[in-house]
Amino acid sequence: MLKAISPIDGRYATKTKSLQDYFSEAALIKYRIHVELAYYNHLCKMKIVDAEGVDIDAFLSTLDMSSYERVKSIEKITNHDVKAVEYFLKESLVDTIDDKHSEFIHFGLTSQDINNTAMPMMIRDAINEVIIPELVDCQKLLSDMSTDYKEIPLLAHTHGQPASPTSLGKEMKVFEYRLGLQIEKLKKFEHSAKFGGATGNFNAHKTSYPSRDWPNEINEMISSLGLKRQSYTTQIDNYDGLAEVFQILIRINTIYIDFARDIWTYISMNYFKQKVVANEVGSSAMPHKVNPIDFENAEGNLGLANALLGYLSEKLPVSRLQRDLTDSTVTRNIGVPFGHIMVALKSLQKGIGKLEVNEEKIKQDLLDNWAVVAEAIQTVLKREGFEKPYELLKAFSRGKGKLSKEDFDQFIDDLDASDELKSELRAITPYNYIGYA
Repeated sequence: MLKAISPIDGRYATKTKSLQDYFSEAALIKYRIHVELAYYNHLCKMKIVDAEGVDIDAFLSTLDMSSYERVKSIEKITNHDVKAVEYFLKESLVDTIDDKHSEFIHFGLTSQDINNTAMPMMIRDAINEVIIPELVDCQKLLSDMSTDYKEIPLLAHTHGQPASPTSLGKEMKVFEYRLGLQIEKLKKFEHSAKFGGATGNFNAHKTSYPSRDWPNEINEMISSLGLKRQSYTTQIDNYDGLAEVFQILIRINTIYIDFARDIWTYISMNYFKQKVVANEVGSSAMPHKVNPIDFENAEGNLGLANALLGYLSEKLPVSRLQRDLTDSTVTRNIGVPFGHIMVALKSLQKGIGKLEVNEEKIKQDLLDNWAVVAEAIQTVLKREGFEKPYELLKAFSRGKGKLSKEDFDQFIDDLDASDELKSELRAITPYNYIGYA
């Protein structure tokens, strides 16, 4: 850890360990093996290979670090990572598949048929099995906050200035609601794969077995892996699907950035206090400080994740003619933004767990900003047919400094209005003027 170049494999390794099964070099080899065997088994199903196929789950369960190291040792000779997987399978299955049939491992394929099927499987599984559960855990915390704080009136701020009151719970509900919409898109996203030979046309397949309906046969095989085959491609994945799922993640990250900044601001306004953890240090110079570091860490890591996801979503769909190799080196970094997302989500959960509402400060700010009921009073006066009530309240309240309840009581007393209407206006306070919040 101390010699790791990236903090997601060093300083933050405990927070990102769950992603190793999806984005490490070993994980990539395992997923490639899965795809190669699924394809070989489908050839057996088509009766192109006169054999029963391989028990994929059983074979995958035998893989360990020595297996992956063997693949890497073969790669040192071949200087080709996917060919190394092919040779490893032929070597490992020598007692299961005879020499003749072993030639149908990787039959008619290009490397990207394997890579561009393994990669979306890895991303799908990481999202479904790691990222979404973590997102849901965070969303649940926001849901709890919205429930716990729903009875706490809160002075709202538009453009940084005091505005019509809301409730603290409703402000948390906004984030929970936004996240729910995007998480649902992530859950329903249909991941796709490229599988069609060297230039996407099944050239070798059609030449070798011209009577077979290769596109539909491979559609079935890809579907069995939980993916949808892209019908028209070059040598490589069109990557539009990956760009789309990355953009969903960017939107989710952006919502959490917005949340982290708001909480940071509420802490700076003393609306939230942070629980003190024994032996923790907030500042090396100022002993009194309890910094909102968890929300700052979350914001920084989410920003890094978005920068990388944004680059991936813009770069990957662009390739020269049939293909250049820029996608190969770039896709090896796909796990990095996921790592930063995990660090951020863990930081948010930790930070939320430290929060304590300072209701006294929130109430005092409402009391100190009685002017926010001016909107309510002028609206009621409009209802009653008063002449230019907006201008009337503007002249009374704008730029006058702090106005008190007594100031508003005097304003209401001076109105040419019925006692009933005056009583209605006096009943409006910063504490109850919160709409449906």
